[in-house]
Amino acid sequence: MDPELLERITARRAELDELEEQLAKQLTQVRAERDELTIAERVLERVSEQLADERASAAPAPGQVGGRAVMLIPHRTPGIGETMLPPDYQRILAAVRQAAGPVMTRQVGEMIGIDVTVRSKLEPLRGRLVRLVDRGWLRKLPDGRFTTPL
Repeated sequence: MDPELLERITARRAELDELEEQLAKQLTQVRAERDELTIAERVLERVSEQLADERASAAPAPGQVGGRAVMLIPHRTPGIGETMLPPDYQRILAAVRQAAGPVMTRQVGEMIGIDVTVRSKLEPLRGRLVRLVDRGWLRKLPDGRFTTPL
């Protein structure tokens, strides 16, 4: 047998063994990454389902009027106009809009004609303002003043 040919075969076998080892390592990495992606997909599906459930449960519960379910203060969405709000809430929104800037509850009360010297008249107004904030119609600043949304 030709020693030169035997040396070339041995060298080629060594190259192929090294290549096989590299490919086996890459295959292991590919399989591990594919497994991670499968897990990530499952997590994403679960999180999406949970978010959908939370959004559905976060939707305000409708009130009862005349035995029928109605949303008294709907969330602000592109299809819902201010005219869908009860008249007293429309007046509150108009007062906040007409103000020169962010306003306190007392100022809104003065603008819509509430006796602001009586605390029991002011607290229900504050509750309405907060409800409008919760539904996206107004924005409450950290200092407690109210303004229109951005």
